[in-house]
Amino acid sequence: MTDTEDIDLQALDDSELVAQMHDDLYDGLKEEIEEGVNILLARGWEPYRVLTEALVEGMRIVGIDFRDGILFVPEVLLSAGAMKGGMTILRPLLAETGAPSVGKMVIGTVKGDIHDIGKNLVSMMMEGAGFEVIDIGINNPVEDYLAALEEHQPDILGMSALLTTTMPYMKVVVETLKEKGMRDDYFVLVGGAPLSEEFGEAVGADAYCRDAAVTVDVAKEMMARKHNQRGQLSS
Repeated sequence: MTDTEDIDLQALDDSELVAQMHDDLYDGLKEEIEEGVNILLARGWEPYRVLTEALVEGMRIVGIDFRDGILFVPEVLLSAGAMKGGMTILRPLLAETGAPSVGKMVIGTVKGDIHDIGKNLVSMMMEGAGFEVIDIGINNPVEDYLAALEEHQPDILGMSALLTTTMPYMKVVVETLKEKGMRDDYFVLVGGAPLSEEFGEAVGADAYCRDAAVTVDVAKEMMARKHNQRGQLSS
């Protein structure tokens, strides 16, 4: 862990400060991240630039080490909490400037399941990658998913389950989307400890995501594909 007690963030030039913020995010230091964000904004940085260069890039490094087993869930939750501190400052400013988001995701744990650590981690990592995330919480019947999809019009629907007894409910949601002619409007991602790739295929999801870092990679890939298709249609 880096010792930030002796580091005066104000005294660092921009590139040194951004590098220090990457370290502070890695170490889950929320107050330092909030201070760093405020310093960069005071120096005239655009909110979107602070988001991408200081926060998203820092969380990308966290995501890689999480995927490679160097960092574990408690540490990543600390990093994500620090990221959230920075986002609290930036979110209203980003909304004002109409900054682009990478994409939008609605996520929730399925009906009968009250587990949320994995889902929360995915939400935080997705937000850390520049996505707008609407987290509808735990124990969601199909009606809750439909209401959220209608209200927020996301690109991605994420469903989580930790119990083998609640996993099959994912199929209920996907089948309902098909019945309503809405299935092709969204990328459906599923995740949770007992799930597998085969299960994801069986319920009709677009992808099974093993963990939060994989979810971010898959979501980015899908959004790139969507933008490419749009580009082809308009050309």
